Amino acid sequence: MTTGSVARLGAGRYLAAGGRPASTVTSVHELTTADGATVRGVLATVPGATTVVCLMHPRQDVTHHPLVPALLAAGAAVWTQHARSVNNDLALVHEQALLDVAAGLVFLREQGFASIVALGNSGGGPLYAFYLEQAGLAAADRIAMTPGGRPTGLAAADMPMADGAVFLAPHPGPGRLLLACIDPSVADEADPLSVVSELDPFGPANGFAEPPASSSYSAEFLARYRAAQRDRVARIDAVAREHLARAAEARAAFSRSGAAADRRRAIAPRIITVFRTDADPRTVDLSIDPSERPYGSLFGRRPDLIDYGQVGFGRLTTPEAWLSTWSGLCSNADFVRCAPGVTVPTLFVELTGDQAAFPADSRRMIAALGARDVTTASVRGTHFGGAIVAGEPTGNELAATEIAAWLGERHALAPPQ
Repeated sequence: MTTGSVARLGAGRYLAAGGRPASTVTSVHELTTADGATVRGVLATVPGATTVVCLMHPRQDVTHHPLVPALLAAGAAVWTQHARSVNNDLALVHEQALLDVAAGLVFLREQGFASIVALGNSGGGPLYAFYLEQAGLAAADRIAMTPGGRPTGLAAADMPMADGAVFLAPHPGPGRLLLACIDPSVADEADPLSVVSELDPFGPANGFAEPPASSSYSAEFLARYRAAQRDRVARIDAVAREHLARAAEARAAFSRSGAAADRRRAIAPRIITVFRTDADPRTVDLSIDPSERPYGSLFGRRPDLIDYGQVGFGRLTTPEAWLSTWSGLCSNADFVRCAPGVTVPTLFVELTGDQAAFPADSRRMIAALGARDVTTASVRGTHFGGAIVAGEPTGNELAATEIAAWLGERHALAPPQ
């Protein structure tokens, strides 16, 4: 008998996870990170498994990821872990998330697995690339301060190195992702309906066409648009830094005065609201970096409407989380920046209909990898592992075949389950 479940991979994206082998043994573990946070993980294993594959995302619960049953059936154990910011990324600082990853790898080494392979899907890709880069450095060379100016604690942490890495549809990093889809036509950060018409990606005068017809933007408009996106991110960066400077001043005042009023000023939250973050021209103009992707963004088929709604990346964030995670100008969790430090054998699987990592993005990420042993594969599917055309195998099914074959060539696997 096998057990099945449904996995949520993103807003409105549900895929059947399939049945796990009847021999699967599952256990839940609570871990303490180097900085004292509590994180949880689920270890699923099958008889004879000596290789464990780790799945983790900085913001999402991957316990029921569709790849889990396939990996178990191939003869690997699977570790799925929460970060401290799971399902709530308001205060997600990526440097802290590395300490969460480290706690999981320390635990798995203690369990005696012969091989540990990190599998980063979507946002798990830049997370693991960042971790592997930092784990491969001498402790004193690791990043000491977050972009917001707080100590990372990475130098003091035990950060075991993985034995291999798999990147499945990794996006370029949360900051780079947001930099590409933030709407620069917002005229007033306090007014979600304010528009600079010359920058409006959904204005017909700029090349937008009513869906489902593909839009057609000029090279001149796109150049202005991309520059304006960087300008908007830079303005939000400045707001975040101003908030942090005020908090630092209040902490200094409290250390001198001991006054409760200063302490309140130091700890009072400053939450940044970022309107309209689903406006990447590539989602509505399919001629830009063409691929097999369908019309629309990760969030749905009408970015022109979704952009004005509640859904989107980085919509509510603390100043520290903005600079560490969502700023494409400041975040360290940038796949291309980290990739030269990824030196373990690596498999990179691209999905041909990806709406988050476009072909040029994938080429840049692959070219930046520092491993001598790099295998690439391309399979049909959308970003969340769905099928491009109904009735076809899903992207996750096709990717699972590639991953199982790659694992089998490099790591000991238990007999097929």
